[in-house]
Amino acid sequence: MDGANWIAPAIALLIGYLAGSIPFGVLLVRLAGAGDLRAIGSGNIGATNVLRTGRKGLAVATLVLDAAKGAVAVLLVSRLWPHSELVSDEMIAAAGGAFLGHLYPVWLRFQGGKGVATYLGLALAMHWPCGVVFAAVWISALLITRFSSVGGMSAAVMAPVTAALYGLFSLAILFLVFTLLLLWKHRSNLERLLAGTEPRVGSGG
Repeated sequence: MDGANWIAPAIALLIGYLAGSIPFGVLLVRLAGAGDLRAIGSGNIGATNVLRTGRKGLAVATLVLDAAKGAVAVLLVSRLWPHSELVSDEMIAAAGGAFLGHLYPVWLRFQGGKGVATYLGLALAMHWPCGVVFAAVWISALLITRFSSVGGMSAAVMAPVTAALYGLFSLAILFLVFTLLLLWKHRSNLERLLAGTEPRVGSGG
């Protein structure tokens, strides 16, 4: 029996990856007849780049769907393998799969998004207070600086701290891994921020 303990987390990981790898931004922009999102603006597949198409509704839909796909994967797995603990191994596996799926989707040759919206959805599904703090920091930093990247990175840095303050140390470790991956995906943004060339939201850059 012990030898089969890996099966449920492995299936959960696969479920999470398949859900997370759905490139909603690319699909929505293409369905709207606005071309290939990867050839627009920064080439990123997230909501901020969708906004550069001038379609605010598509950008909002992309943000919501990118958040929802991570949350749905975690909630589905929690129903398939119910546990008494707040955060189960299967939920952690599903969350990890969903985040990796968004960052490195096989359908786009592993060239995915930067993970902020999906991180938000995962945080809300894993422990909603952490998700609320994530959203609050993201929105606050974005409004103050008008840098989308600063908002996302600030929220990501706070996520493991928030989980640790709630005593959810396994979740804090998971979030720390997510944060490091997210910061890595934002390395070009960090370079532009240091160089003073990072475009602000609404600047058209």
